[in-house]
Amino acid sequence: MNYTFSFFLAASLALGAAACANPSESGQSATMEKQEDSHGHGGQQHKHGHQHSHGEANAYMNQSDFEELAQRFESAERDEYQQPDKVLAYLGDVAGLSIMDIGAGTGYFSFRLANAGAKVIAADVDDRFQEYIRQKRDSLGIGEDRLALRKLPYDSPELSPGEVDRVITVNTYHHFEDRPAYFAKVLAGLKPGGALYVIDFFKEETPVGPPLEMKISAEKVVAELKAAGFAKVEVESSLLPYQYIVKAATE
Repeated sequence: MNYTFSFFLAASLALGAAACANPSESGQSATMEKQEDSHGHGGQQHKHGHQHSHGEANAYMNQSDFEELAQRFESAERDEYQQPDKVLAYLGDVAGLSIMDIGAGTGYFSFRLANAGAKVIAADVDDRFQEYIRQKRDSLGIGEDRLALRKLPYDSPELSPGEVDRVITVNTYHHFEDRPAYFAKVLAGLKPGGALYVIDFFKEETPVGPPLEMKISAEKVVAELKAAGFAKVEVESSLLPYQYIVKAATE
């Protein structure tokens, strides 16, 4: 399987043809572009643990090439709805904390967290996005002690017990196959008092994001994270225009 969190988580997720002879088809293409999954991760080819198949999600993603997706993930349009400054404020003071960004993609949040003083592990299953981050990191003179890379397999966050203080995953949740099992591994990788943050799109029609059938409701995320063993799970649904934030704490 070839699976990319940002192409994914990846990136998730249909890009219409750029030019159509039929005017009605052109309108449909524009609508499809708006419905693309604007993920901060690589669109992977792997199976999902929900109603649609992973192949379906990645067929959606793979209609765009890597360069186009990378530009989209770093675009000003994404800034408008992702509102990274608000997200960082919600996360609080991260200086000195170790944070894994699962489905890091182009490092949209990884670099921001590193600049805020965190020690970041930018984790992804896609070599191309790992190389993208590596080149950007090196060009900015950011050391590996501040921003490390970690290539992930499909079914594990590859965290040692109690390795990190925080885990963040953005626009990626629906790509995991067995979510309770996966996030039980995330829980084991968190230090006592640690927390997981899941940021994803409301399960409703939105101007950006994946198609409705690919979205996971906040309520389902909460239930699955409780099944994974998290002691306390809460939802912030008013901070961002099209997305919720689920915080799951170890205690």
